[in-house]
Formats: sequence, C-alpha cells, structure tokens
Amino acid sequence: MRILLFTGKGGVGKSTVSAGTAAMSAARGLRTLVLSTDAAHSLGDAFAISDGHSESALGSEPVQVTEHLYVQHVDAQRRFEESWAEVQGYLLSVLDTIGVDRIAAEELTIIPGAEEVFALLELRRMAVSGEWDTIVVDCAPTAETLRLLALPEALGWYLERILPVQRKMVKALKPVLTKAAGVPMPGDSVFDALVRLHDELAEVRALLTGPEASVRIVLTPERVVLAEARRSWTTLSLYGYRVDGVVANRIFPAGGSDDWRAGWVKAQDDVLGDVGASFEGLPVWRSFYRPTEPVGVEDLREVAEAAYAWSGSVDPLAAPETAAPFRTETTGETTIVHLALPGLAQWVERDQVQLGRNGDELAITVGAYRRLLTLPAALARMRVSGARVEGGELRVTFSRQTTNTESE
Repeated sequence: MRILLFTGKGGVGKSTVSAGTAAMSAARGLRTLVLSTDAAHSLGDAFAISDGHSESALGSEPVQVTEHLYVQHVDAQRRFEESWAEVQGYLLSVLDTIGVDRIAAEELTIIPGAEEVFALLELRRMAVSGEWDTIVVDCAPTAETLRLLALPEALGWYLERILPVQRKMVKALKPVLTKAAGVPMPGDSVFDALVRLHDELAEVRALLTGPEASVRIVLTPERVVLAEARRSWTTLSLYGYRVDGVVANRIFPAGGSDDWRAGWVKAQDDVLGDVGASFEGLPVWRSFYRPTEPVGVEDLREVAEAAYAWSGSVDPLAAPETAAPFRTETTGETTIVHLALPGLAQWVERDQVQLGRNGDELAITVGAYRRLLTLPAALARMRVSGARVEGGELRVTFSRQTTNTESE
C-alpha cells in the first residue's frame, strides 16, 4: 500500500494536486482513497460533490466518486467519541465533583490538538483495513501538518515515561488520594484507554515513516512560499518523514502574453530556478495554469498527469527512493547516527542547531523546532563523543564507553 501526504502553505493548491494524484491512481486501476485532514475540507468542491449530492455525500466513511476512487473527510467528533470516551468520562466526573458547569466541563475535557490526533487515528484505521492500494492525504497547511506529524512521538514519550508511574501510584494509593484530593481517582479503564491511544499512535508513526509512505510539498513560485517550503523539508526530515518530491503549482505558461503576464512569467522563472537548487536531489514537478479551473475527476486527473510528466522517468506512485532520514553506521567501537536535515543552511544558522542528551534521550533543536529522540538500547549504553552538521545532515558520534547518564 502506498501512502502519499500533501502539504504546503495555505492557498498553494494542495487539495487540487492531492485530488488529481488520487484520480490518476484510480485511473491506473488502483483502489484509491483520498482523505482530508484539513478543517477546510475542500475535496468535495474539487470533485464537484455538493453537500446535498445524495445519501452518499462526503462524510465520515469513504464515498465512491468514480471507479476505484473514494473520498473521505475525517469526522473528528466521531473519532473523539470512540477513542476518548473513557478518559473524558473520568475528567467530567472530576469536574462535576468540584462544581464545574456540565457544558463548560465538556469543553474543558477536549484536549488541545484533538482534531489532529483523531485524524491520525482515522488514517491508521483506513491503512490497516487492507482495502486500499493507495491512500492520498490532503493535509492542512504546513504549520498544522508539522504539528500533526510530530504528535505520535511527542504523545508516545509522555505515555511511555509518565503514564506507568502514575498508574502504579494511583493503584497503590487510590483510597488515600481520593480522600485527600476530594475527587475520584482514575480507574483501570481510563489508563487502558490511554494505553490503546499510545499503541495506535505508535502504529501511525510506523506507517508514515515506513518505506511505502512519503510527504510531497506543494508550492507556488513565489519567494515567501519557497522559503516556507525549504523549512518544511528540513523539519519533516527532523521528525523522521521522507519527502519524495515537490510540485510547483500555478505556473504562468510562456508565450503569447502581454507585458503584465510576461513580467509574471519572468518572475516565476527566477523562483523556479531557485526551487530546483533548493530541493536538489528531489524531482520538481510543474503544474501550469489552465484556461479554466480544474473541477471534477477528469480535469483533476489531467492536471496531475501533465504535472508529473515533467519528471519523465519518475513514477509518482512508486515507493519513494529517498533514504530514511535516520540511519546508523557502525565501525569498530564507534557508531555514527545520521539525521538528514536537507536545506538546513538555507534558513538556519549553525548555532541554531543544538544537541543535548539525558540518559537514553537525545534532544535535537533546529531553529524553533525540537525533537526528543529515544535512543535504541545499544546506543543508550554508549556516550556521545562528538557531533557536527555536515553534508546536509546532523552526525552524532557514539563511543563504546561507560554510559554517561548525566546531561551533556
């Protein structure tokens, strides 16, 4: 199964590119699902499906648009009720005990970022169903997507490190804690729900960092958009996700134009030259403005096929050839961890890349982004003997000596 995620700055046309790629996949006879995690939900408009279309209007389950092609909008509320009911029920009982109004309590028990979490769980549900050859994900704009893709590891850290301790403490001291605090303590069902959430999110991360999944960045040939796309490439790699290509969208076709359009063609050509240099090693596909807006399955398929034809030998639906951002290399008593940070030098100064270690955790900070990386057991027993940024990657050297458990 192939999983393709599309992201980019708001307004660059990623929904059109996502929908076109899905339509192209379906035209090849592949059972294809295109899934929207964007709260704006514009896939229905792209495929010309109105809310009053029929009983099968877009909703929480896949809806068939044409042969082999299905579309779905994530129903965050439904997934919330399925995955968070036990935890919310406990939190409501606590708030009720201390006199919080029921309606206010319901609002307070919805975790920040809940929509992103449950969008990931829905993606997992579709992926493990075995029903699809291709899943195309129309993601929210870049900032929301980065937060979305960082969630599984961040929540996993909390659920692995903090939850077991809390569970043991509550189990041992429940009567005392209940009496002292004056509120009910969580039971096993609450902790079990959190464990299930952890396991499902771990599966999501394994799927999205696996060899069949990749992220594709959509941009328009504008300086501000290009700058954000560069940062996205670096940051996605920091979190362990493969980027396998870039789609330059909404390009003015050259020839037969007036001075105004000729100016735009020239300006876009300059930026497109920088796009190629900025994403060296990745295919850059080009999608040109058409005489009319592409709406409907056939129009969208034609847009995608024309764009992907720009990189002749690269099959846009094949498994990515891009190496995983994280790899290790062992020589004798030394292991080097390589973490690809492509495009880093284009937007971050060297002193904005920071590294820290505490026990089996490696904290990597790049600009405003930070990743807590739990080291494999073999590396956790070694000490960091050096680190440098070189050749578009962070290289951390571990030596086989007595483990240093202090912060470095």
